Amino acid sequence: MTSNNYPTDKRKSEHIDIVLNQKVTGTNITTGFEAYQFRHNALPEINFDDVSLYTTFLGKPLKAPFLVSSMTGGTDQAWKINKHLAVAAEEQGWAMGLGSVRAAIEQPSTAYTFQLREYAPTIPILANLGAAQLNYGYGVNECRQVVELTQADALIFHLNSLQEVFQPEGDTRFRSLIRQIAEVCKKLDVPVGVKEVGWGIDGKVAKLLFEAGIHFIDVAGAGGTSWSQVEKYRSQHKDPLRYQAAEAFTDWGIPTAECVIDVRQRNPQGTVISSGGLYTGVEGAKAIALGADLAGYGRSLLTAATQSTPEQLRFVMQRIELECKIAMFGIGAATLSDLKRTDRIHHIHTRTTFRT
Repeated sequence: MTSNNYPTDKRKSEHIDIVLNQKVTGTNITTGFEAYQFRHNALPEINFDDVSLYTTFLGKPLKAPFLVSSMTGGTDQAWKINKHLAVAAEEQGWAMGLGSVRAAIEQPSTAYTFQLREYAPTIPILANLGAAQLNYGYGVNECRQVVELTQADALIFHLNSLQEVFQPEGDTRFRSLIRQIAEVCKKLDVPVGVKEVGWGIDGKVAKLLFEAGIHFIDVAGAGGTSWSQVEKYRSQHKDPLRYQAAEAFTDWGIPTAECVIDVRQRNPQGTVISSGGLYTGVEGAKAIALGADLAGYGRSLLTAATQSTPEQLRFVMQRIELECKIAMFGIGAATLSDLKRTDRIHHIHTRTTFRT
């Protein structure tokens, strides 16, 4: 089922080490959220205690409109990280994304690193698989196996074409994927979503995906981790040609804020998740005001998740929640519906006001 012999678990270990210890963000590209500003409401006409982050996703309640973005799995280190993420997500009422479960299919001994339902019994869990694997022998049966193994509420396909090119062992057949994704959507018993990995999904691509039967899209825009840079470090001593080429793609991608606006404008009814470089709750609030339903956080949680206990991770998540609530209070938005309808967000250069 795989096009190469490089162990998936070894690759995952290298990814974690690089993301934690190297500079893997762009040089001149940002999420774009800094270009949008909330206009303070001096008379909010609500109490701070009135502000609620409650929402639902995949038919389940969430205490906050946040997602632990898909990051890792397949190794002992990844298991410890995922366990901490799951415990904290359950306590805080966030949705939980898994790293690619392909490792568990190819190396069943690693399956335990993705089996988190024991630690997160009530929240939505999203299983994850590379869409390109549909061109390497994977089909509906394997997708069903991934969902059953993880007891997931949904399956999310990740689109990572550039990352695969920069991997010496990459899977680069991306032709006819939309047809195969549509087939999975028809036959799988749980909702199917699609995400990028840090270069963004625009409105045109999102429309094709929604028309194919996708239930939700995570734009995973540029401004955070750049996988061209992660793979650059992996190829430094293995493939000098790819190492040099990766430098030219340091600032490649669509900024997250731009993705959210474009996807929402072209797909008014679709469920949209904003991830890619988010660190604060104010950024999460901006994402929702610009059109997202949920905001995803990845690398901003990863360092805390490597600690021996989940306390530091919970602190980071609580800080994000508090920042979002304060931002909502500052514009007089008591609910997420109010936040989505606000006219108190504008572009700092054009002063254009956005109403979603």
